[in-house]
Amino acid sequence: MPLTDALYSASSLAVESWRDPVVDELGHDPRSPYVERFWLAILGPSTVWLLRRLADGLDRRPGGFTLDLRETAQSIGVGMRGGRNSPFLRSVDRSCRFGAARFVAHDTLAVRRKLPPLNQRQVGRLPAVLQREHTRWLEQQPRRPTVEQMRGRARQLALSLLEIGEDSATTERQLHNWRFHPAIAHDAVHWALEQQGRPMLETGAAAGPVEE
Repeated sequence: MPLTDALYSASSLAVESWRDPVVDELGHDPRSPYVERFWLAILGPSTVWLLRRLADGLDRRPGGFTLDLRETAQSIGVGMRGGRNSPFLRSVDRSCRFGAARFVAHDTLAVRRKLPPLNQRQVGRLPAVLQREHTRWLEQQPRRPTVEQMRGRARQLALSLLEIGEDSATTERQLHNWRFHPAIAHDAVHWALEQQGRPMLETGAAAGPVEE
């Protein structure tokens, strides 16, 4: 949902968490060194500062809160004047365009608590020195697929298991056995059931430990 005309004259905005079990588990806090070092060049400083302020607010009030737009704009050093072209509203819009936030109503902004690692296209937009630094950062991480690769693989496996007659609880446990993170396994089963037009049953499997 894009910015609406009503927002340009609004004085406040409702903020709530955008819950994504996979990115929440494997992503980077907006106040982390990774975001400061790499996402900063993609989002711009005012958008990163906005996401940090929103993360602070959600830490204090996880159920959501009301954001004073003018006060927040002043606190991160940008202005509200200029309507849709105001620096602050451009920061809000940029956070949405890059998937860090989204409008779920004309006056309600859902915000990610974590940002995913940059994808290859975004890394290619970094200055050369940061591209090299990001490559070194990746090399220092444990060798593992990307979040999207893990999510896609788990979803296809879940769909295959359901198609051969396994129930949702057994499918989720099997994904655990195959070393998929519980959040990814739960997401995969939910997705696979939706593809088949079947309801998601509350099995409690996602809360269990990964079997050794």
